[in-house]
Amino acid sequence: MTNKSQDADVAFIEALAALLRANDLTELEVKREYGDNDNLTVKVSRQFPVPQYFAAAPAAPAAPQMMAAPSGAPAPAPVAAPALEVEDPAQLPGAVTSPMVGTVYLSPEPGTPVFVAIGDLVEEGQTLLIIEAMKTMNQIPAPRAGMVKRILIENGAPVEFGAPLMIIE
Repeated sequence: MTNKSQDADVAFIEALAALLRANDLTELEVKREYGDNDNLTVKVSRQFPVPQYFAAAPAAPAAPQMMAAPSGAPAPAPVAAPALEVEDPAQLPGAVTSPMVGTVYLSPEPGTPVFVAIGDLVEEGQTLLIIEAMKTMNQIPAPRAGMVKRILIENGAPVEFGAPLMIIE
């Protein structure tokens, strides 16, 4: 392969990568045929950051250890170990899960206030967020009235069906 041909192939691959980003695609594969037994197959893909709730569960914390107090000072009182969190937030009482696969948006438009924040009181049916699926914006309503205790997703993050979105108690 000549250097000129290689430079053209590199430019072609860079253009594919730009096309991938511009159209928010995760993968693109193209086959170019130059003639008999002369072709180029390019597969360009990218990965999105994995939201925390898809990451492996952290190991259980080690039991707290008591250090010896310096002589003359009273020994510190033992501290109760913190309660372990539930491994799957979708199993928590009050969990609101995603009804579809898509991209989460916490506000109606970029630069506008979020629909709800931690500590907000919400009514049943009130819009909590939007999930974009196939270029359609789907409002996700609160399944019950209560207070928003936790928001488990980030703005613009991809979500899967059944993924926990927030906790309302």
